[in-house]
Amino acid sequence: MTQTITLYVDGACRGNPGLGGWGAYVITESEEHKIYGGEPHTTNNRMELMAAIEGIKFCPTDAKLIIWTDSNYVKQGITEWIHGWKKKNWKDVKNPDLWKLLDATCQGREIEWNWIKGHAGHAGNEMADQLANLGADKTLKSMKNPSEETVILDKKKDEKDWLLDDPFGFDLMDSDAQDDDEILENDDQTLEHFEAEITQVETIQENLTSEEDILSSAATPLTSDHPHIVITPRSKEVFGPRQLILDTETTGFYFQDTDRIIEVGAIEMVNRKLTGSSIHIYINPKKAVGDSENIHGISDAFLQDKPVYADIAEVLFNYLKGAEIIAHNANFDMNFLNMEFKRAGFVALSEVCSVTDTLAMAKNKHPGQKNSLDALVRRYEVPQRDRTFHGALLDAEILSDVYLAMTGGQVSFDMDTLTASEQQEAQTARQQSVQVDLPIILPSAQELDAHETWIKQFEEKHGTACLFAK
Repeated sequence: MTQTITLYVDGACRGNPGLGGWGAYVITESEEHKIYGGEPHTTNNRMELMAAIEGIKFCPTDAKLIIWTDSNYVKQGITEWIHGWKKKNWKDVKNPDLWKLLDATCQGREIEWNWIKGHAGHAGNEMADQLANLGADKTLKSMKNPSEETVILDKKKDEKDWLLDDPFGFDLMDSDAQDDDEILENDDQTLEHFEAEITQVETIQENLTSEEDILSSAATPLTSDHPHIVITPRSKEVFGPRQLILDTETTGFYFQDTDRIIEVGAIEMVNRKLTGSSIHIYINPKKAVGDSENIHGISDAFLQDKPVYADIAEVLFNYLKGAEIIAHNANFDMNFLNMEFKRAGFVALSEVCSVTDTLAMAKNKHPGQKNSLDALVRRYEVPQRDRTFHGALLDAEILSDVYLAMTGGQVSFDMDTLTASEQQEAQTARQQSVQVDLPIILPSAQELDAHETWIKQFEEKHGTACLFAK
């Protein structure tokens, strides 16, 4: 039987362009593999592509591959954009060498491409990120060779486009690397900077016994003594009130009628930024899940070896207490949590946490419209995930995107959610708008070519469709 292999791939770049690394975390049915590499002068997009290429090449050609990447540039490029690039013979495409190599590497293989949100606490994605940074660290260490340093310093900088190259530095806000202008300004200062970073890498490696220690110390979540409680630590240092986007799965709808919680998932947010921290627990309800399995896909057999609520109550209570709980139809989740904590000898969770119900928010913001989580995902154009079965942590991740969009972003006008009369009113308003004949100045052929080139560069850099595309 053909085996199925899961790959998490990621790239990293300290400056864009700058020192970069790629990593691929390969999970087979019987073992795990961690591969990585880097280049002294590259871009983030090239490292994202290299991670996918090397990860695929590592796997047997007859295996089914399930690839997870946090780069829309890679995911959409290989599944959508590449067909148009081929038709135009790769005209004006950035990184054509790697796109052609990735395309060739994929030929004859069964591959499922998936997007995953980066730095959101997914263990596989976090491991790929750590591998990419390890690849950059190893490349930096090899740069002790002066000839390699000279190659970097002699590279000419391309003329920058103010939109493509982000003059305000938003793309580099999370980077600890120096600005490229500073690196290229003075050769002596650059060499000193590289030497300092090399020394820092060596110090880290001396303190840890092996590369595996580096990986495990960075990617292993803070856990309790119980093997079934997964607590992922923060990946960034933040300060402020905690918000926990939370969801539960249960054996039924009635907390007062012996139904019980079987799964809890929550992700942490501070100052509207996900910290990377999360908690996820499966719980044995000591009763059959019944027809609810059709919703969440969690079976009695799967829950048989999981802890009962009383065994995990203290750890879960300590993680949740003091935070603002954000949930969709929060009354449902809070009634179950209050009931379970009281059974375990704790006070009700609602006594130590404030609660925000996103369903009530949505009904107030969009009266008379559908306000299920799926409807809000469509309305706010949140990236869709596979929700064949509901999962507590997955739904919490989706709700975090919806909450941020609903409380701070613009929403597209979803005509599908309007009633027939409301759609008719909108159509009439459009027809009654004032019509003014304006002169039309058509662009020249040269201007159209320049515009199309710019659009492609923008989409390749940002991994998303450009507003100004046709």
